[in-house]
Amino acid sequence: MAKVQISIEEEMKGSYLDYAMSVIIGRALPEVRDGLKPVQRRILYAMFREGLLPGRKYSKSAGVVGEVLKKYHPHGDTAVYDAMVRLAQDVNMRYQLVDGQGNFGSVDGDPAAAYRYTQARLAKIAEELLADIDKNTVDFTPNFDETTQEPLVLPSRIPNLIINGSSGIAVSMATNVPPHNLG
Repeated sequence: MAKVQISIEEEMKGSYLDYAMSVIIGRALPEVRDGLKPVQRRILYAMFREGLLPGRKYSKSAGVVGEVLKKYHPHGDTAVYDAMVRLAQDVNMRYQLVDGQGNFGSVDGDPAAAYRYTQARLAKIAEELLADIDKNTVDFTPNFDETTQEPLVLPSRIPNLIINGSSGIAVSMATNVPPHNLG
């Protein structure tokens, strides 16, 4: 068997850069086109697919979290629920994308109730992020286990990153875009 000479320094640099880019793109920073991080996009898309539209009845948050975990985001229920709570809080979103019912926390930092006690549906403005998604407006990619497809971005009719802002910390990078008023 032939030996391969590898510089530990070069291998560490390359591996760190690969890891950093994976975190930056895959989790921590928003996509400019729809203003969402992957977990946020997956929550909204799952709610849309489940028919949790504005004006319809609320659904248990536990069901939304389970659907997101099952089909799109197998990274733990806490990450999914915390992201969903933020999408429903007026203290975190100028224009809430999730219409939550129950205790979704407070401006004083009180935590949201457990997901078995809260309910949610999409907020009216979220329809503008998802409009025309079934009309070949965005690219889709296989989900983590290749059992279904998920959108790479949402076809957003509104500048979500501008109106809701975003913050995130990634490996060696951070973002903090403040929200702006529509009117």
